[in-house]
Amino acid sequence: MNRRLLAILMGIVAISVGVLINYFGDRLINYVAPPPGIRLELFWGVSTFSPYWVLALFVPPLIAGFVVSMIYGLGGKLICYFVPIIVRGFSYYQMMGQDDLPDGVTLLPFGYWVLVLIVAIEAAAIGGVFGEILMKKTYGRRPRHLLYKNAADNNSPNPES
Repeated sequence: MNRRLLAILMGIVAISVGVLINYFGDRLINYVAPPPGIRLELFWGVSTFSPYWVLALFVPPLIAGFVVSMIYGLGGKLICYFVPIIVRGFSYYQMMGQDDLPDGVTLLPFGYWVLVLIVAIEAAAIGGVFGEILMKKTYGRRPRHLLYKNAADNNSPNPES
């Protein structure tokens, strides 16, 4: 199989797994949270910003970014940005279609929702960086074996190495 096609397929698989983890993580936090639940797209007033809201904003994207980076490998920190965009975009679109919101609840305006989305993307990026560091044991573009010479290479009789 072509290397580029394999990389694209691994990216699609990694993003799909990340989307599932992020979505079901949100549903789990929504299930555990006290009524009326947690929806990042809805504004309930000051009571919106509870510890569960913060947990729903940071933890599922962080775990999803970590898993995406572990599946994809080097470069996973770049594709993990798509996971919160897909999940949060779907959730916002789903809430836009609802006309029967409870009294006192409003859908966040698009500009405010983008700020929430950016924070979720950054949480996924942190998870992606952690996953890439644990996967490749280095941070950056080059694999570890290209950055550091072994002790055996330092003792070689060839002065050019």
